[in-house]
Amino acid sequence: MSRIAYIDGVYQPLNLPGILVEDRGYQFADGVYEVCAIRKGVLLDEARHLDRLAYSLEALDMPMPMSRAALQQVMRETLRRNRVHSGILYIQVSRGVAPREHMYDADLKPILVITARPIATERRDQIMKKGISVISVPDQRWARCDIKSISLLPNVLARQSARNANVQEAWQIDGQGMVTEGAATNAWIVDKKGVLRTRPADHDILNGIVRQVLLDCVSELGLKFEEKPFSLQEALTAQECFSTASTMSIFPVVKVDGQKIGSGKPGELAKKLSIAYDKAEATVAN
Repeated sequence: MSRIAYIDGVYQPLNLPGILVEDRGYQFADGVYEVCAIRKGVLLDEARHLDRLAYSLEALDMPMPMSRAALQQVMRETLRRNRVHSGILYIQVSRGVAPREHMYDADLKPILVITARPIATERRDQIMKKGISVISVPDQRWARCDIKSISLLPNVLARQSARNANVQEAWQIDGQGMVTEGAATNAWIVDKKGVLRTRPADHDILNGIVRQVLLDCVSELGLKFEEKPFSLQEALTAQECFSTASTMSIFPVVKVDGQKIGSGKPGELAKKLSIAYDKAEATVAN
């Protein structure tokens, strides 16, 4: 079955032309996006994703492309037409189509694109068993990483550096030697004192949806926790490290820059939080 995309009011095969050349998303990366995980045919954390979409749009002076209720209907119809049981739903909103110039008219009609694709559940299970390796790269992004902008060139280059190094992710390092986040994930450590740490959700990082859910889990489990930046050196000497993202929820990190973290195997706290996350999502889905 060919994949079906929703493009500006039309459901059509993904391989058909659908984006106009003067779409500002194409020419300026003038837009935002969201990626929702799909488990057992259900969109996870839908409300949180839509809240963050609204936040990003407002920050860039862009209107919602339609009402929230209508958007949810389009999301479900795209999911139904693609018959995705486990995978991701991608939502993109660009500012609209206009002659190419940097300024924009306030009344531009935003362009909505939604796609869905499957991801094998076996991949997530394998990651939890084996973990991933990451490299460190300089953080070259703009000053508003809290906005989920489609302008992702620094992230693309970071992920390509990871691929070239035969690892799965790149953790970005700011000018003070502190880890901001991964190229496509939030970063966490359990430090030498056994304290779970992740960077505060300020303008330097994206407030990940899995990150938000885990903060609730951390509170319920009564874990030692601090929203506090950590350095690359602290990561290298940590008891365990992991990353989080909607695509796979939790990615235990077993190596950073080729150096083993802890025992070199997925950490116990990452496993515990993965179980807690799945329970939290099961409650929402039901």
